[in-house]
Amino acid sequence: MRSARLDDLVTPGCRVAVADGFGMPKLAIGGLCEAARAAGGVRLVLGWCPVALDDFDPAAFVDVRTIMAGYGLRRFVDEGAVRYVPARMQTVCKLMHGALRPDVLVASVGRGRRGWAFTTEVAWMRAAVDAGAIVAAVERPNHPVCDGGSPIPDERLRFIGVDESPPIVPTWAEPGDIHRVIGSHLAPFIGEGSRLQFGPGPLGAGILESLRVPVHVDTGVITDAVPMLERRGLLLGRPVAPYMGGSEALYEWAAGRDVVFRLEVTHDQKRLGSGPPLVTINTALEIDLDGQVNVEAVGGSAVAGVGGQPDYAFAGASALSGGMSILAVTTRSGKNSTLVERLGAPVSTPSHDIDVVVTENGVADLRGLDRHERRRAIAGLWV
Repeated sequence: MRSARLDDLVTPGCRVAVADGFGMPKLAIGGLCEAARAAGGVRLVLGWCPVALDDFDPAAFVDVRTIMAGYGLRRFVDEGAVRYVPARMQTVCKLMHGALRPDVLVASVGRGRRGWAFTTEVAWMRAAVDAGAIVAAVERPNHPVCDGGSPIPDERLRFIGVDESPPIVPTWAEPGDIHRVIGSHLAPFIGEGSRLQFGPGPLGAGILESLRVPVHVDTGVITDAVPMLERRGLLLGRPVAPYMGGSEALYEWAAGRDVVFRLEVTHDQKRLGSGPPLVTINTALEIDLDGQVNVEAVGGSAVAGVGGQPDYAFAGASALSGGMSILAVTTRSGKNSTLVERLGAPVSTPSHDIDVVVTENGVADLRGLDRHERRRAIAGLWV
């Protein structure tokens, strides 16, 4: 085990990436800012930061960019201190080999069965290592090691400390009646043995509560809904995802299971398009009458990012083996309608990659419809 100090790894003009997700090395952020300020000219790359970053000072870096806006970075993105790079998950790995290639990756690691590995997420971090990044590793003994890949090469590892805190537990709301109604509308579209992709949060949980047939899980974030499926006898095979986030019970369930993988596996279109039918269920901040989707910003303020939705939607819509791309959304978000005449941000997912729209009011099956028919079908769900 080779130890190092961040001060020695963070050199003038280098680019540093911080691993993201619920296992991100939050306690290293303050030390990283100090090291960057001392070195000068350091550039920073961030990903999905689901909670606020304590001790984060963007001014310590000459440039800060993220592949996922909103969440814990919302204020910084809105202020312009962090630049949001809109990118589908499928293209993020290319950025790690090119325009955003890091010299150093600060990441949480744990000792797995095969050696040192990432813990509750893998995502784009393997691409950063393959591109040559040194891993400034924070050992996380209280994290499950769920990395389904090979060990991180020993020559790339530099241990900068130990953090005994558990993974972050998200504060997603529990599903309500409206989410369960949407789930009941969706259930007929999910056949036995399908592969299911769904978003985290109350809508995804409500959809899975409505399932009555066994399915595979091939999704973006493994949540508590997955072991719930297993307890009901409805989980087939091994779940596949780049991220994991949920309760302490979820992390206990996940310990020792190879269920999180690199984006080159999880978002590979050839893999997604083969095998059992892929049913993708995504949601939106806004949808317009043509079926175009916005998942990035509302009222000019960052909420999320492009992420994996267009990858999954395209895979579901284009699959020849009975796949389907579904958009599930409540008709209102607070006081505002989620159906708009014009999106308040650029299109995240194009309308032609949406097969079916579902709200609490019913279902609009758009397959085979022309533009005018699609508009009438979508509008009918908000009446």
